[in-house]
Amino acid sequence: METKLLHIFRNTPLGRETLLQSIYFCNITRSSMVIYIPEYTKFLMYFDNDVVQVDLDPSYLLYPETSRTHALDLTKAHGIDASFFEPRQFTASTLPDIPVDFDFMCSPRSISDLSSKISLGHIGTRVRRIIKTAQFPVLLTSPCYKEWTSILVFFGGSVNSVKAVRLGLHISRLTGLPLDLFTQVEGSQTMDDYKDRLKQAGLEADFDKRVRDWKVFADNGFEENLYHVPHQALAVLGAYGHGLVKDILFGSKMEVIQSVLSNNLLIVGPRYSAKG
Repeated sequence: METKLLHIFRNTPLGRETLLQSIYFCNITRSSMVIYIPEYTKFLMYFDNDVVQVDLDPSYLLYPETSRTHALDLTKAHGIDASFFEPRQFTASTLPDIPVDFDFMCSPRSISDLSSKISLGHIGTRVRRIIKTAQFPVLLTSPCYKEWTSILVFFGGSVNSVKAVRLGLHISRLTGLPLDLFTQVEGSQTMDDYKDRLKQAGLEADFDKRVRDWKVFADNGFEENLYHVPHQALAVLGAYGHGLVKDILFGSKMEVIQSVLSNNLLIVGPRYSAKG
C-alpha cells in the first residue's frame, strides 16, 4: 500500500528547500504527498492520546497568491502528483483541524521560529510535541536541500532505537540504499548486549542481509565520533528511549547532533508503530 507524507508548505526560499526535500523523500520511497498551505498561523492535530496545537511563524502566510503555483511547479517538475489538503473541520473559526492518518510528516527543525533564523542547534517545541505524540515518523530537513545516498541508524539498545532499526530496514528495502548503524558504547555494555537486543527483536536475519557497516565507538567523545556519519546519509533515530537514544533527542547529545550534523533526520517517537 502506498505511503503518504504530509508537508506544510511555506512560500519562501527556505520553504522551497524543505519542499524539495519532501519531493526527494517521496520519489525515493515511492510515497504520495499531501500539501497543506496554511491560511492561519495555528492548526490542531488530533492524535489518539493528545491534541497538539501547532503555532506557525508568520512567514508561512506570505505571498498566498503564488503559494499553490510554486508548490505545483516544484512537484510537477520532479514527477510528483501532489494533492492539496483543504480543511473542512475547524475547532474555532481560525483554528483548522489537520488529519493525522499519514505515514510520514516533513518539517523544518523548527516551525515557529522566523525563517531568517537558520540553526542546527534547536528542535522547536511544537516539533518535539508532534514527535512525542505522532504514530508516524517525522522528517526533519537539512536547512538546504541535499539528497541522501545511504541510511544510518543511531542504535543505543533501547526499545525506540530498535524501532529506528526497523524503520531503517524498511526504508532500505523501499529504496535499495545501503544501511549503516552507529553505536556509541556506554557504561558496561558490550557488543553482545547490542546484538542480543536485535536478536530478541527478530531482526537478526534482516540485519545480516541489509546492514553494510556497523560503526561502533568505545573511544573518544560522541561529538568527535559523529565525524564518521556520512554527510549524505539519512540519519534515523529514536526519541524517548533510555540511555543514548533518549539523550540524542532531548538532552545534551541532541544538542551535539543538531549542531554538528546537517543531515536530514528521520525521528521515531514513542507512539510510532514500527514498519517491517
